[in-house]
Amino acid sequence: MLGLGRDEEVERLFEVARGLRHRYFGDKIFLYGFLYFSTWCRNNCTFCYYRSSNSLCKRYRKTSSQLIEAALDLTQSGVHLLDLTMGEDPFYYGKENGFEPLLTLVKRIKREAGLPIMISFGAVPDEVLRRLPEAGADWYACYQETHNEKIYRQLRLDQSYGDRLEKKSKAVKLGLLIEEGMLTGVGESLADIANSMEAMRNMGAHQVRVMSFIPQKGTPMGDFPSPPHMRELIIIAVLRLLFPHRLIPASLDVHGIDGLKERLEAGANVVTSLIPPHSEMMGVAQSTLNISEGYRTVKGITPILNELGLTKAGLDDYVSWIDCERKALFNKYHFGRG
Repeated sequence: MLGLGRDEEVERLFEVARGLRHRYFGDKIFLYGFLYFSTWCRNNCTFCYYRSSNSLCKRYRKTSSQLIEAALDLTQSGVHLLDLTMGEDPFYYGKENGFEPLLTLVKRIKREAGLPIMISFGAVPDEVLRRLPEAGADWYACYQETHNEKIYRQLRLDQSYGDRLEKKSKAVKLGLLIEEGMLTGVGESLADIANSMEAMRNMGAHQVRVMSFIPQKGTPMGDFPSPPHMRELIIIAVLRLLFPHRLIPASLDVHGIDGLKERLEAGANVVTSLIPPHSEMMGVAQSTLNISEGYRTVKGITPILNELGLTKAGLDDYVSWIDCERKALFNKYHFGRG
């Protein structure tokens, strides 16, 4: 299926994917607010705009008050989850400051916003990982990008493949839902993509995603071509077939609002990377695309949902889904029942 090339075959694949989404989720779509609150990073990933050695990108580290204000703005706009994201910021990863201020901030945001929270802080130390649930985190995201170890070493320089993979295994045993993601267009084969899907299944990922590689200025892969346009859409559809009851994002961080409709038509059921237009926070693959114009907001995407006959889910729908998955985790790891 990953290698389908004829238009009628691809459209049939998308049709089946949409049917499975409807069977498990109806016409309801979940919306995620994105808060990239620190663009400082100690790592030097070859594909990332915010790699430590890139002098071309904008660096910032938002204050607690700025982050809380943006979180409350997103909450009031109607998102279902707050995705708190940063690079592996040396300010927190260093011994001098540590993660204590960050954990306290997560607790405060959870208390004041009252929404589910996803933590995307990188491969955090095990002690920090253990404390995330008590701080109020519901999700842990730490993308492998690829499950081909050779390609991984070319992308994530001097970072342990096994340690990063093991973080997800540890997180799920702590009762955190986990998201795993792959990056397409970085030299992988169709077999590599299939292996990534198998790895996602084996780790029990609750949200599975794919994003197309976008060349970034100031990086070793700045002249590397993006993958064929259809590649990400076909992967989304195949993920829906393999994981019909899981969450699959349509990210605004690749092609912005112009790419949302086709991702939803491929079977995605989550819109991610919604960013407050006046927060001066950035995206990842496309750092500024559609943000200041206000298209990456609940209001901005609603016309597309309406056009496709889809609806914004209620917060109770999302919380109910999370509670069901977390109960399954509790039964599995505390009572030995799947």
